[in-house]
Amino acid sequence: MSGCCGPATVEIERFATPAGLPVVVVGAGPVGLAAAAHLAERGLDFVVLEAGDRAGASIAQWGHVRVFSPWKYDIDAAARRLLEAGGWQAPDPEWLPTGAELVDGYLAPLAKLMGERLRTGVKVTAISRLGYDRVRTTGREDAPFLVRLDTGEELRARAVIDASGTWTTPNFLGACGLPAHGEGDVAELVDHALPDVLGAARASYEGRHTLVVGAGHSAATTIIALARLDQAEITWAIRAGSATRAYGGGDADALPARGALGTRLHQLVTSGRVRLLTGFFAHAVERVGEQVRVVSRDPNGVERSVTADRIVAATGYRPDHSITAELRLDLDPILGSTRRLAPLIDPNQHSCGTVPPHGVDELAHPEPGYYAIGVKSYGRAPTFLLATGYEQARSVVAALAGDWEAARDVRLDLPETGVCSSNLAEAQEQRVGLATGVGGGLLSSPLPLSTVGASADGGGCCG
Repeated sequence: MSGCCGPATVEIERFATPAGLPVVVVGAGPVGLAAAAHLAERGLDFVVLEAGDRAGASIAQWGHVRVFSPWKYDIDAAARRLLEAGGWQAPDPEWLPTGAELVDGYLAPLAKLMGERLRTGVKVTAISRLGYDRVRTTGREDAPFLVRLDTGEELRARAVIDASGTWTTPNFLGACGLPAHGEGDVAELVDHALPDVLGAARASYEGRHTLVVGAGHSAATTIIALARLDQAEITWAIRAGSATRAYGGGDADALPARGALGTRLHQLVTSGRVRLLTGFFAHAVERVGEQVRVVSRDPNGVERSVTADRIVAATGYRPDHSITAELRLDLDPILGSTRRLAPLIDPNQHSCGTVPPHGVDELAHPEPGYYAIGVKSYGRAPTFLLATGYEQARSVVAALAGDWEAARDVRLDLPETGVCSSNLAEAQEQRVGLATGVGGGLLSSPLPLSTVGASADGGGCCG
């Protein structure tokens, strides 16, 4: 990949806000760093706080996965301008990057430009208002935010942009939104979405029986990768009575690459390579020697079970709002997004391709100056688009700069099938095969994200 980074000596000029306090950005993933780039362009002081040891730390955990969207849709406009000013050369716009390539070719060089404004290895444990709990009202909007870190340090901020994502808070294995009985006792035998079954985690899966739980794209990606292991038994369990929705629309799917993924999954099931269990509601888990037994109890009380060597719980993610317990948030009771955003992203009504553009107005809470953006803003909805997260960042930063006309001029320019193209994916796999000697076809590398994202596996094309 060409020109992954430019001169490391380029620094963003420091600007002071009228209030003399910075905007705190929580999370140094793609959307958090996009917000930082827009803040720099607007001349607003900021600091980015990342719990991981580097920018894109969550993405690095699924670095082996190749996303659906090519580079031309994965780079924020303000971040591009900032990078190119420092001599960075963008990668091939038509290339479908892996998570590792996103980090090394984009996030790492962007992080270098942040200098000391980016702090890694610090976790935000709470956000409040200086001198105010959630109840006290008078003068609240004039008080700075208080951001407490796990080091004991407390920062003051004029505003907070929370782009911390959901990767660290996966959903439970249990089918009712609660942990399955005994789930905590077998944690070392359970992996969450997108383990590297063909790479670093191969020894844990080869020659063993794996139970994959979940009906999203993360589950499909893992199943397809497992099927490439000759000595692997695969059982796939879903709550639905049929896998039709998981298979998607095939050739008629509005997102062709999603259709191709579903078609391959369907072939594995119909050929008998993968055993499908429908109507499976994980209720309890227990050890059986060196294996784990999962008991399903359906709404009628009917029980059945499956015993496997390992479990992949590809059951999605949820936002952690505990750090904002003392802020006044207006959260949708179902999704955990803002109430205004919820009907626009409801997975019962929308796919990632039908979510409309949205910005500061849909992301605002009763607590002025606090915005959750990126995949966290979607709560439990798996309909997040990385490009939409970039537009959220642009809109919110424009509002913080007082440019409300720009903030409310929200747009999302994505070709209907140009982002997730099966032809593009297959063309790339041929390129990967030529470069590595791996055979062609989508199966030559684990493909897409269910979200970063979504579940929210990290933020590729869609979830």
